Amino acid sequence: MPPRPVLQAGVAARILIAGQAPGRKVAASGVPFDDASGDRLRAWMGIDKAAFYDPDFIAIVPMGLCYPGKGRSGDIAPRPECAATWRSRLLAQLPSIQLTLVIGTHAQAWHLKPGSGATLTATVRAWREHGASVMPLPHPSPRNNGWLQHNPWFEAEVLPQLKARVRGLRAE
Repeated sequence: MPPRPVLQAGVAARILIAGQAPGRKVAASGVPFDDASGDRLRAWMGIDKAAFYDPDFIAIVPMGLCYPGKGRSGDIAPRPECAATWRSRLLAQLPSIQLTLVIGTHAQAWHLKPGSGATLTATVRAWREHGASVMPLPHPSPRNNGWLQHNPWFEAEVLPQLKARVRGLRAE
């Protein structure tokens, strides 16, 4: 599959979704989170597709802008030169961001302070330490159903706060 950057960004966006990289289905459609992961992420945020795909509300800028290819146990990691080359320049064009959802370990390594968590679970469990402007999240992929079942505190503690923060920014 040839490179096809998939992102969404408007200068007025108040929420940044910092994910990993588009999957195969998203790369084919050209629409960010146009898959089961997107369905779950929208449910976590408490919003519909219209709000999610409003670039004046939500920017979606993954660590790797293009589908990185398939590995043995899922998609391979985002190409590191993509973030090194484009990430700071893209984020500088988004001055209105008030909440960043940091999804998955690659995005967390770039966006969060060093040592914020030894594992994905530790990082997400420490979500309060990042203040009101950043929320680390696991990837909403169906591949993480086991993680979600083993960590019921995520749904009980994190998701209500996520929905409240998104609701507040939507009302602005």
